[in-house]
Amino acid sequence: MYWANVTAQDVQYSQFYANPLYLNPALTGASEGTSMGVNYRNQWPGLEQSFVSYSAHVDHYFFGAKSGVGLIFNRAEQSMANLSVSEIGLTYAYRARLGFRSFLRIGGQVSYMDRDAFFGNLVFGSQIDDQTGAIGSVSGENLGADARHQFVDYSVGALYNNDNFWFGFSAHHITQPNISFLDGQFSKLPAKFSAHGGYKIDLSGAGAKNFLNRSTGNRELTFAFNYKNQAPFQQLDLGAQVNLQPLVLGVWYRGIPVSGESSFNNESIIALVGIALGSGLSIGYSHDFTLSSLGNANTGGAHEISLRYSFLATSSKGVGRKSSMPCFKY
Repeated sequence: MYWANVTAQDVQYSQFYANPLYLNPALTGASEGTSMGVNYRNQWPGLEQSFVSYSAHVDHYFFGAKSGVGLIFNRAEQSMANLSVSEIGLTYAYRARLGFRSFLRIGGQVSYMDRDAFFGNLVFGSQIDDQTGAIGSVSGENLGADARHQFVDYSVGALYNNDNFWFGFSAHHITQPNISFLDGQFSKLPAKFSAHGGYKIDLSGAGAKNFLNRSTGNRELTFAFNYKNQAPFQQLDLGAQVNLQPLVLGVWYRGIPVSGESSFNNESIIALVGIALGSGLSIGYSHDFTLSSLGNANTGGAHEISLRYSFLATSSKGVGRKSSMPCFKY
């Protein structure tokens, strides 16, 4: 009999700055107001099996306490394994001033996780008659038709920023909890590490202000990266976005362009378009064009939609001020 180790990784969103609490708990309250949003991702819709994920968050910044508090809900569904993973988490971040316009945010998250799987459709070798090929009803495996497993999960993060630059680090599943459905068995959830940062260039000079012949809004060009490692997987996102308010256009490359392995990990090119309205409402759509051997024609790439609304919920001393965060819009 042949045995092999099977490993998996967390859902990754292409518009990860539209889902800030999922990226780094230190981004809780980073809008320095009240923010709420939802994200939807459909990965590889061209395949017979689907990988669909949803996320929703709400967070609020308390100026007096220099702190942000948030709530996040995540759900991922995999039809191939009849597996769903749900998470509800509470996040907190504290913002410390390091200079006139430079800040350090430190945050944490505690989550309640629920994994649900249906094993009723699985077929094991012990069920197959090697003479006729008929499939019997008894496998002998110690699995019920339906199984659930709940556990508590912890994550931490930190992020430094000034007006034009930011760099952050986050660590999820730091206790590597047991996710096995079987009593007495241990299967750890690998810790996930992420390093992310970028630089914003202000384009609001006279020439940029005349773009579209009318404009007093922001004109910005931003370059950024996001590196993720969750053993044994690693991934790097490199991208740029131009903000011609209210229009945001972006392009990303996802993969490991330089590797010591025989084959490079070129996963996808991501195109993004967004509308960021002055009312605080932002809508984004992105499409992943698959570069790997799976092929874009076979997988259908990936579709992702984000919707966010940010506002000032209280008449605090922060009313009228602009958030100090220079991060991507999506």
